[in-house]
Formats: sequence, C-alpha cells, structure tokens
Amino acid sequence: MCGICCCVGFSVEHFRKELREDLLYKLRRRGPDSSKQLLKSGVNYQCLFSGHVLHLRGVLTAQPVEDESGNVFLWNGEVFDGVQLEAEDNDTQVMFSSLSACKNESDILSLFSKVQGPWSFIYYQASSHYLWFGRDFFGRRSLLWHFNHLGNSFCLSSVGAQISGLADQWQEVPASGIFQIDLNSAAVSRHVTLKLYPWKYVSKENVTEECSNALTQTAAELPAFVSVVANEDKLYLSKPIVPLNKMLPQAPLETHCRNSSSVPHTRETLGIFLTDEHTKKVVHQFIDVLSVAIKRRVLCLVREENPASKEDLKTCNKANIAILFSGGVDSMVIAALADRHIPLDEPIDLLNVAFVTKRKPGPSVPKVKRKQQTHHEIPSEESSQGAAVVQGPGDAEAPDRVTGRAGLKELQSVNPSRTWNFVEINVSLEELQKLRRARICHLVQPLDTVLDDSIGCAVWFASRGVGWLVSQDAVRPYQSSAKVILTGIGADEQLAGYSRHRVRFQSLGLEGLNEEIAMELGRISSRNLGRDDRVIGDHGKEARFPFLDENVVSFLNSLPVWEKADLSLPRGLGEKLLLRLAAVELGLTTSALLPKRAMQFGSRIAKLEKTDEKASDKCGRLQILP
Repeated sequence: MCGICCCVGFSVEHFRKELREDLLYKLRRRGPDSSKQLLKSGVNYQCLFSGHVLHLRGVLTAQPVEDESGNVFLWNGEVFDGVQLEAEDNDTQVMFSSLSACKNESDILSLFSKVQGPWSFIYYQASSHYLWFGRDFFGRRSLLWHFNHLGNSFCLSSVGAQISGLADQWQEVPASGIFQIDLNSAAVSRHVTLKLYPWKYVSKENVTEECSNALTQTAAELPAFVSVVANEDKLYLSKPIVPLNKMLPQAPLETHCRNSSSVPHTRETLGIFLTDEHTKKVVHQFIDVLSVAIKRRVLCLVREENPASKEDLKTCNKANIAILFSGGVDSMVIAALADRHIPLDEPIDLLNVAFVTKRKPGPSVPKVKRKQQTHHEIPSEESSQGAAVVQGPGDAEAPDRVTGRAGLKELQSVNPSRTWNFVEINVSLEELQKLRRARICHLVQPLDTVLDDSIGCAVWFASRGVGWLVSQDAVRPYQSSAKVILTGIGADEQLAGYSRHRVRFQSLGLEGLNEEIAMELGRISSRNLGRDDRVIGDHGKEARFPFLDENVVSFLNSLPVWEKADLSLPRGLGEKLLLRLAAVELGLTTSALLPKRAMQFGSRIAKLEKTDEKASDKCGRLQILP
C-alpha cells in the first residue's frame, strides 16, 4: 500500500513546488514507512512526484523510483501472480525494471495485462514526455484526478485534498483502462488529451461497443479543456477474467428441494445439495481457488522473527492479518481459509464494529492489571489526543456483535489451537460525528450518498482496530497491529447476495439475475473499491479482497448462475448458496445459515442520525465544512 501523487503544471510561474499540507498529510498516513518527492522539468511543463510507502514485502523501496533514463515510477499495488517475483523481491522494483525494458506501447500494455492483483500506478516516460496512469480492472486501488479549471495544471493522487465548496473537483479515475497524456502537446495546446487503452476481451467481440462506452462514461464529468480519445492503433489490455457465463437451462432444473418457501432452514437442507456428486465437486473447486487467493494475500508480507521462547508466544506474537468480521458467511469462510495458511503461533484479529445509540447501564469494565506496555495497548492517535472515547464492552449489542461472537465460538471449535482475537469496536455518536468531520468525509469523497457515509464510516472505525479484547476472566483495551485487512467484498456481487438480486430474479428469472450480476461486477470499481481503499489506507493498512482475485472471479464467471445461487429458496439459504455449501464443508454450520445483512444495518450505523433518509440520497453529513 502506498500513497502516490503527481502534480503537473504547464505554467512555470504558477507551479507550486510542494504539495498542499493537507494532501501531504493524507498521503503520509497511507504510507508511513517512507516519504520522498521528486521534481522533473520539461521545456513546457513541470511534474512533482510524491511517494509514501507502507512496507509489506521485500526490501523497503522508497518511491518515486527513477532510472538512468530519467523515467519515474509510482506504484500502489501488489503482484500476486502473472509477473515473476521471488519471495524476497519488492514488487515496485520488479514492475519498474519490467517497464524500463518495454520497447513500445504494446509491451507496456502486455505487462499490465499480466499482473494479477490490485494496483494503481503513475509512470513518466522521459524520452517521449508521456505520462501513463491507471487502475486495475476492478479498481481495487484508489486513484483520483483533479483538473485546474484555468487549464494550467492537473493532479493525480491516491486521495484528494477537498476544499469547502469545491469538493466535486476531485473525481475517481475510471477503471476502464490505462491512460496516456502527451505532456509537451498538452502544454503547447493548453488542452489535455487523455488517450485511453481500454480493457478488452482477447476475442474481438464487442470491441467497438465496449470502447465507445468507456469513452463516453469517462468524458462525462471532465472540464472543457480535457478530452478522452481512443488510441489510434486500437491497442488494449487483455481482461484478466473470463466472460460471465449467461447460459440458461435447456429444461426445468431438477434438484432435491427447489421452489418451496417451506424448505427447512437447517444444516440438513444444505447437506441435501452436497449429496449430489457434481455439486460437491464444484463446491470443492471453489474452496480450492478461494484458498489459494487467500494464501497469496496472507503470506505476501514481511513477518518479524518469532519470539525465542514458547512461553512468550501469547504475549509477544502479534497479528499480521485482520479480517473485517461480522460472523456472516463471507467473513467466516475467509477466516477459516486464512487459518489454513497463517502460521499457527500468529493470532488473527477479527474486527467487529458496532455503533452505540445510547450508553446502556451495565457492569463497568473490569480493571485489568496492566503488565508491561505492549504493542497491543498502544492508544490510537485520536484517543491519545482526547478525540476518541473508546466505549466499553457490553455497550453495543448490534446484530453483527451477536453473530460475531457466535462466529468466534465456531472458529474456536474448528481450530482451538489458534489465538482468535475478537476485537469489539464500539463507536459512540459523538465520536462518529467528530471523526467524520475531521477525517472520514475527506476520504469518502468524491462519493457522497447516505450509503457511502454509512459504509465509509463503519469500515474506517473497524479497520482502525481500536477496541476491546474480552475473555472469560479479563477485559483489556486493544489496538490491532495488523497491516493487512481482508474484506469479503465481491461475494454478494457475484453470488446474488443482495435483495435486489432477488427482486430481479422474481421479475425476470435467471436471465434477469445474470444481467444484475454482470451489472454489479461492472460497477464495483466506482461504487465501492476506491472508497474502501481510501478509508482503510488512512490507517497505514492495506485492504485485500480475496473474492476479487482474478482466478476466483474467473471460476465463478465460468459457472452457470444456478450453481451459484438459488433464489427460489428462502433468505439464508438461496442467496450465495455456493458459499454456504463451502462453509458447511469447512465445518461452519451455524454461519452457513445466516441471512445476508448489510454492514450498515448489522453495525447499527444506518438510521443512527436520521431515520427518514434513503441510501441513495445525497448525504449532507459528508459535505466539507469551511
């Protein structure tokens, strides 16, 4: 994870040679381990590059990096597959070396087509005065652009620096491909031309249609002096996933328990599906491909040496991996598969957030005899400044807290040898309002709906990881030390987990359900991922999305829709049926039957401040105040 930024000025006398302090502060929070700036000048332009690194793998490599030809590279990503990387390699250096070896545009596109994993990048090609930039196919890493309305500068950045009344100036760079700007040409003409190299299927079907859609969508909100054009050679990046299988059954489906609202909501019902040999095979294929995706995401980071003494394990070993954890089937399956690959002497943090409406009377927090200060008890920056009052355990009984505790017991029974740190994160209305104004609203922007507010705030507090560890005999304050946070986003979109999938199925059948799934996956970059990356990255932590691993998506896309979900079955069974069956096979029988509950309702942040607003309404609480 990194904070990357490039500011380009075409008017030398007005070009600022330093970043605004608030922008620099936000970038440093994303990359606390190294900060560096580099100024490059052409005849007609100047570029200020700023890189801020969160060190996770290989040798710490400060950014921006520059080669002997004057090329400059900023990389915010992870190479999980596709490009050869040894265990000790740093992916920034490997990607830059590969880029420097590229002889033409086709080579550059070929390189980025191969990379499996989340990324955004900025690459300055000195000899041609080209600036390349873009995000991965799913948009798992944030990148924003801001064009000065006088036409004399523009900026690319992982996060924006919003100004009151001007928040709409920053927009997310669409994840529709890679862009190229000829800086010399832009400086002379005072017109920025964004040349797009879009994502395409390797097959030639629908190439023109897809390209025109990408161009139209990208150009919609740009100022008059900025235009988007297709590259004249019709070059493109190869999409990293296979097309969605929209096949429909040729005959009525024959299964054991279909078309009945009276189907018993039990483990036995799911067990009936697993008696079918083909179904069981598909379930195990899914478990295998998801397990590999999670393995890559939990092992690609630098781990400190284990303590010398086994007696010190419990007190000295810290968690490197945390999971956004509700106890629902998505987070439970992630936790169970992560448990397969994370060293057994390493705890796993389960981050469970709840919003407190009113403080409930109850037992006070037991006084815990403070031992020597450890990394577990570092107060948060906010609490150390008096901005946060961490609510005590028992203050919040939100639905996700109840299912989270049940999920903890189930994981403990699956692997009692693992230390599972169930972190109760309770947020008061006062703390929510204070930190939304100070921090979160700037990160959620440019998204601005009530839903963006609810999820953005919930994810920010959860990923901060400041809460309580409650055991049978003690309660203690805790701050998660994990730099990597696994999240289940992508499961609902691909496996028909939302209520709108059921509505579409009821009105238009399997054909309508296929279209809804295709639409959900197509818009996930603009709807969710940039926001979540900015929010989680603000804590100097990296979000990783195993359900959006390229191989996982390709596997799910290859299946006909009825092997993924059966919405003729009731809630808690039919949606995400494939994932529920996988949970049963992993020994997670209780969580396998939990109905889908959105994070904003499970954490009780929805309707906390206003009860009459819709999720799609523009949220006044996100507006930047003077």
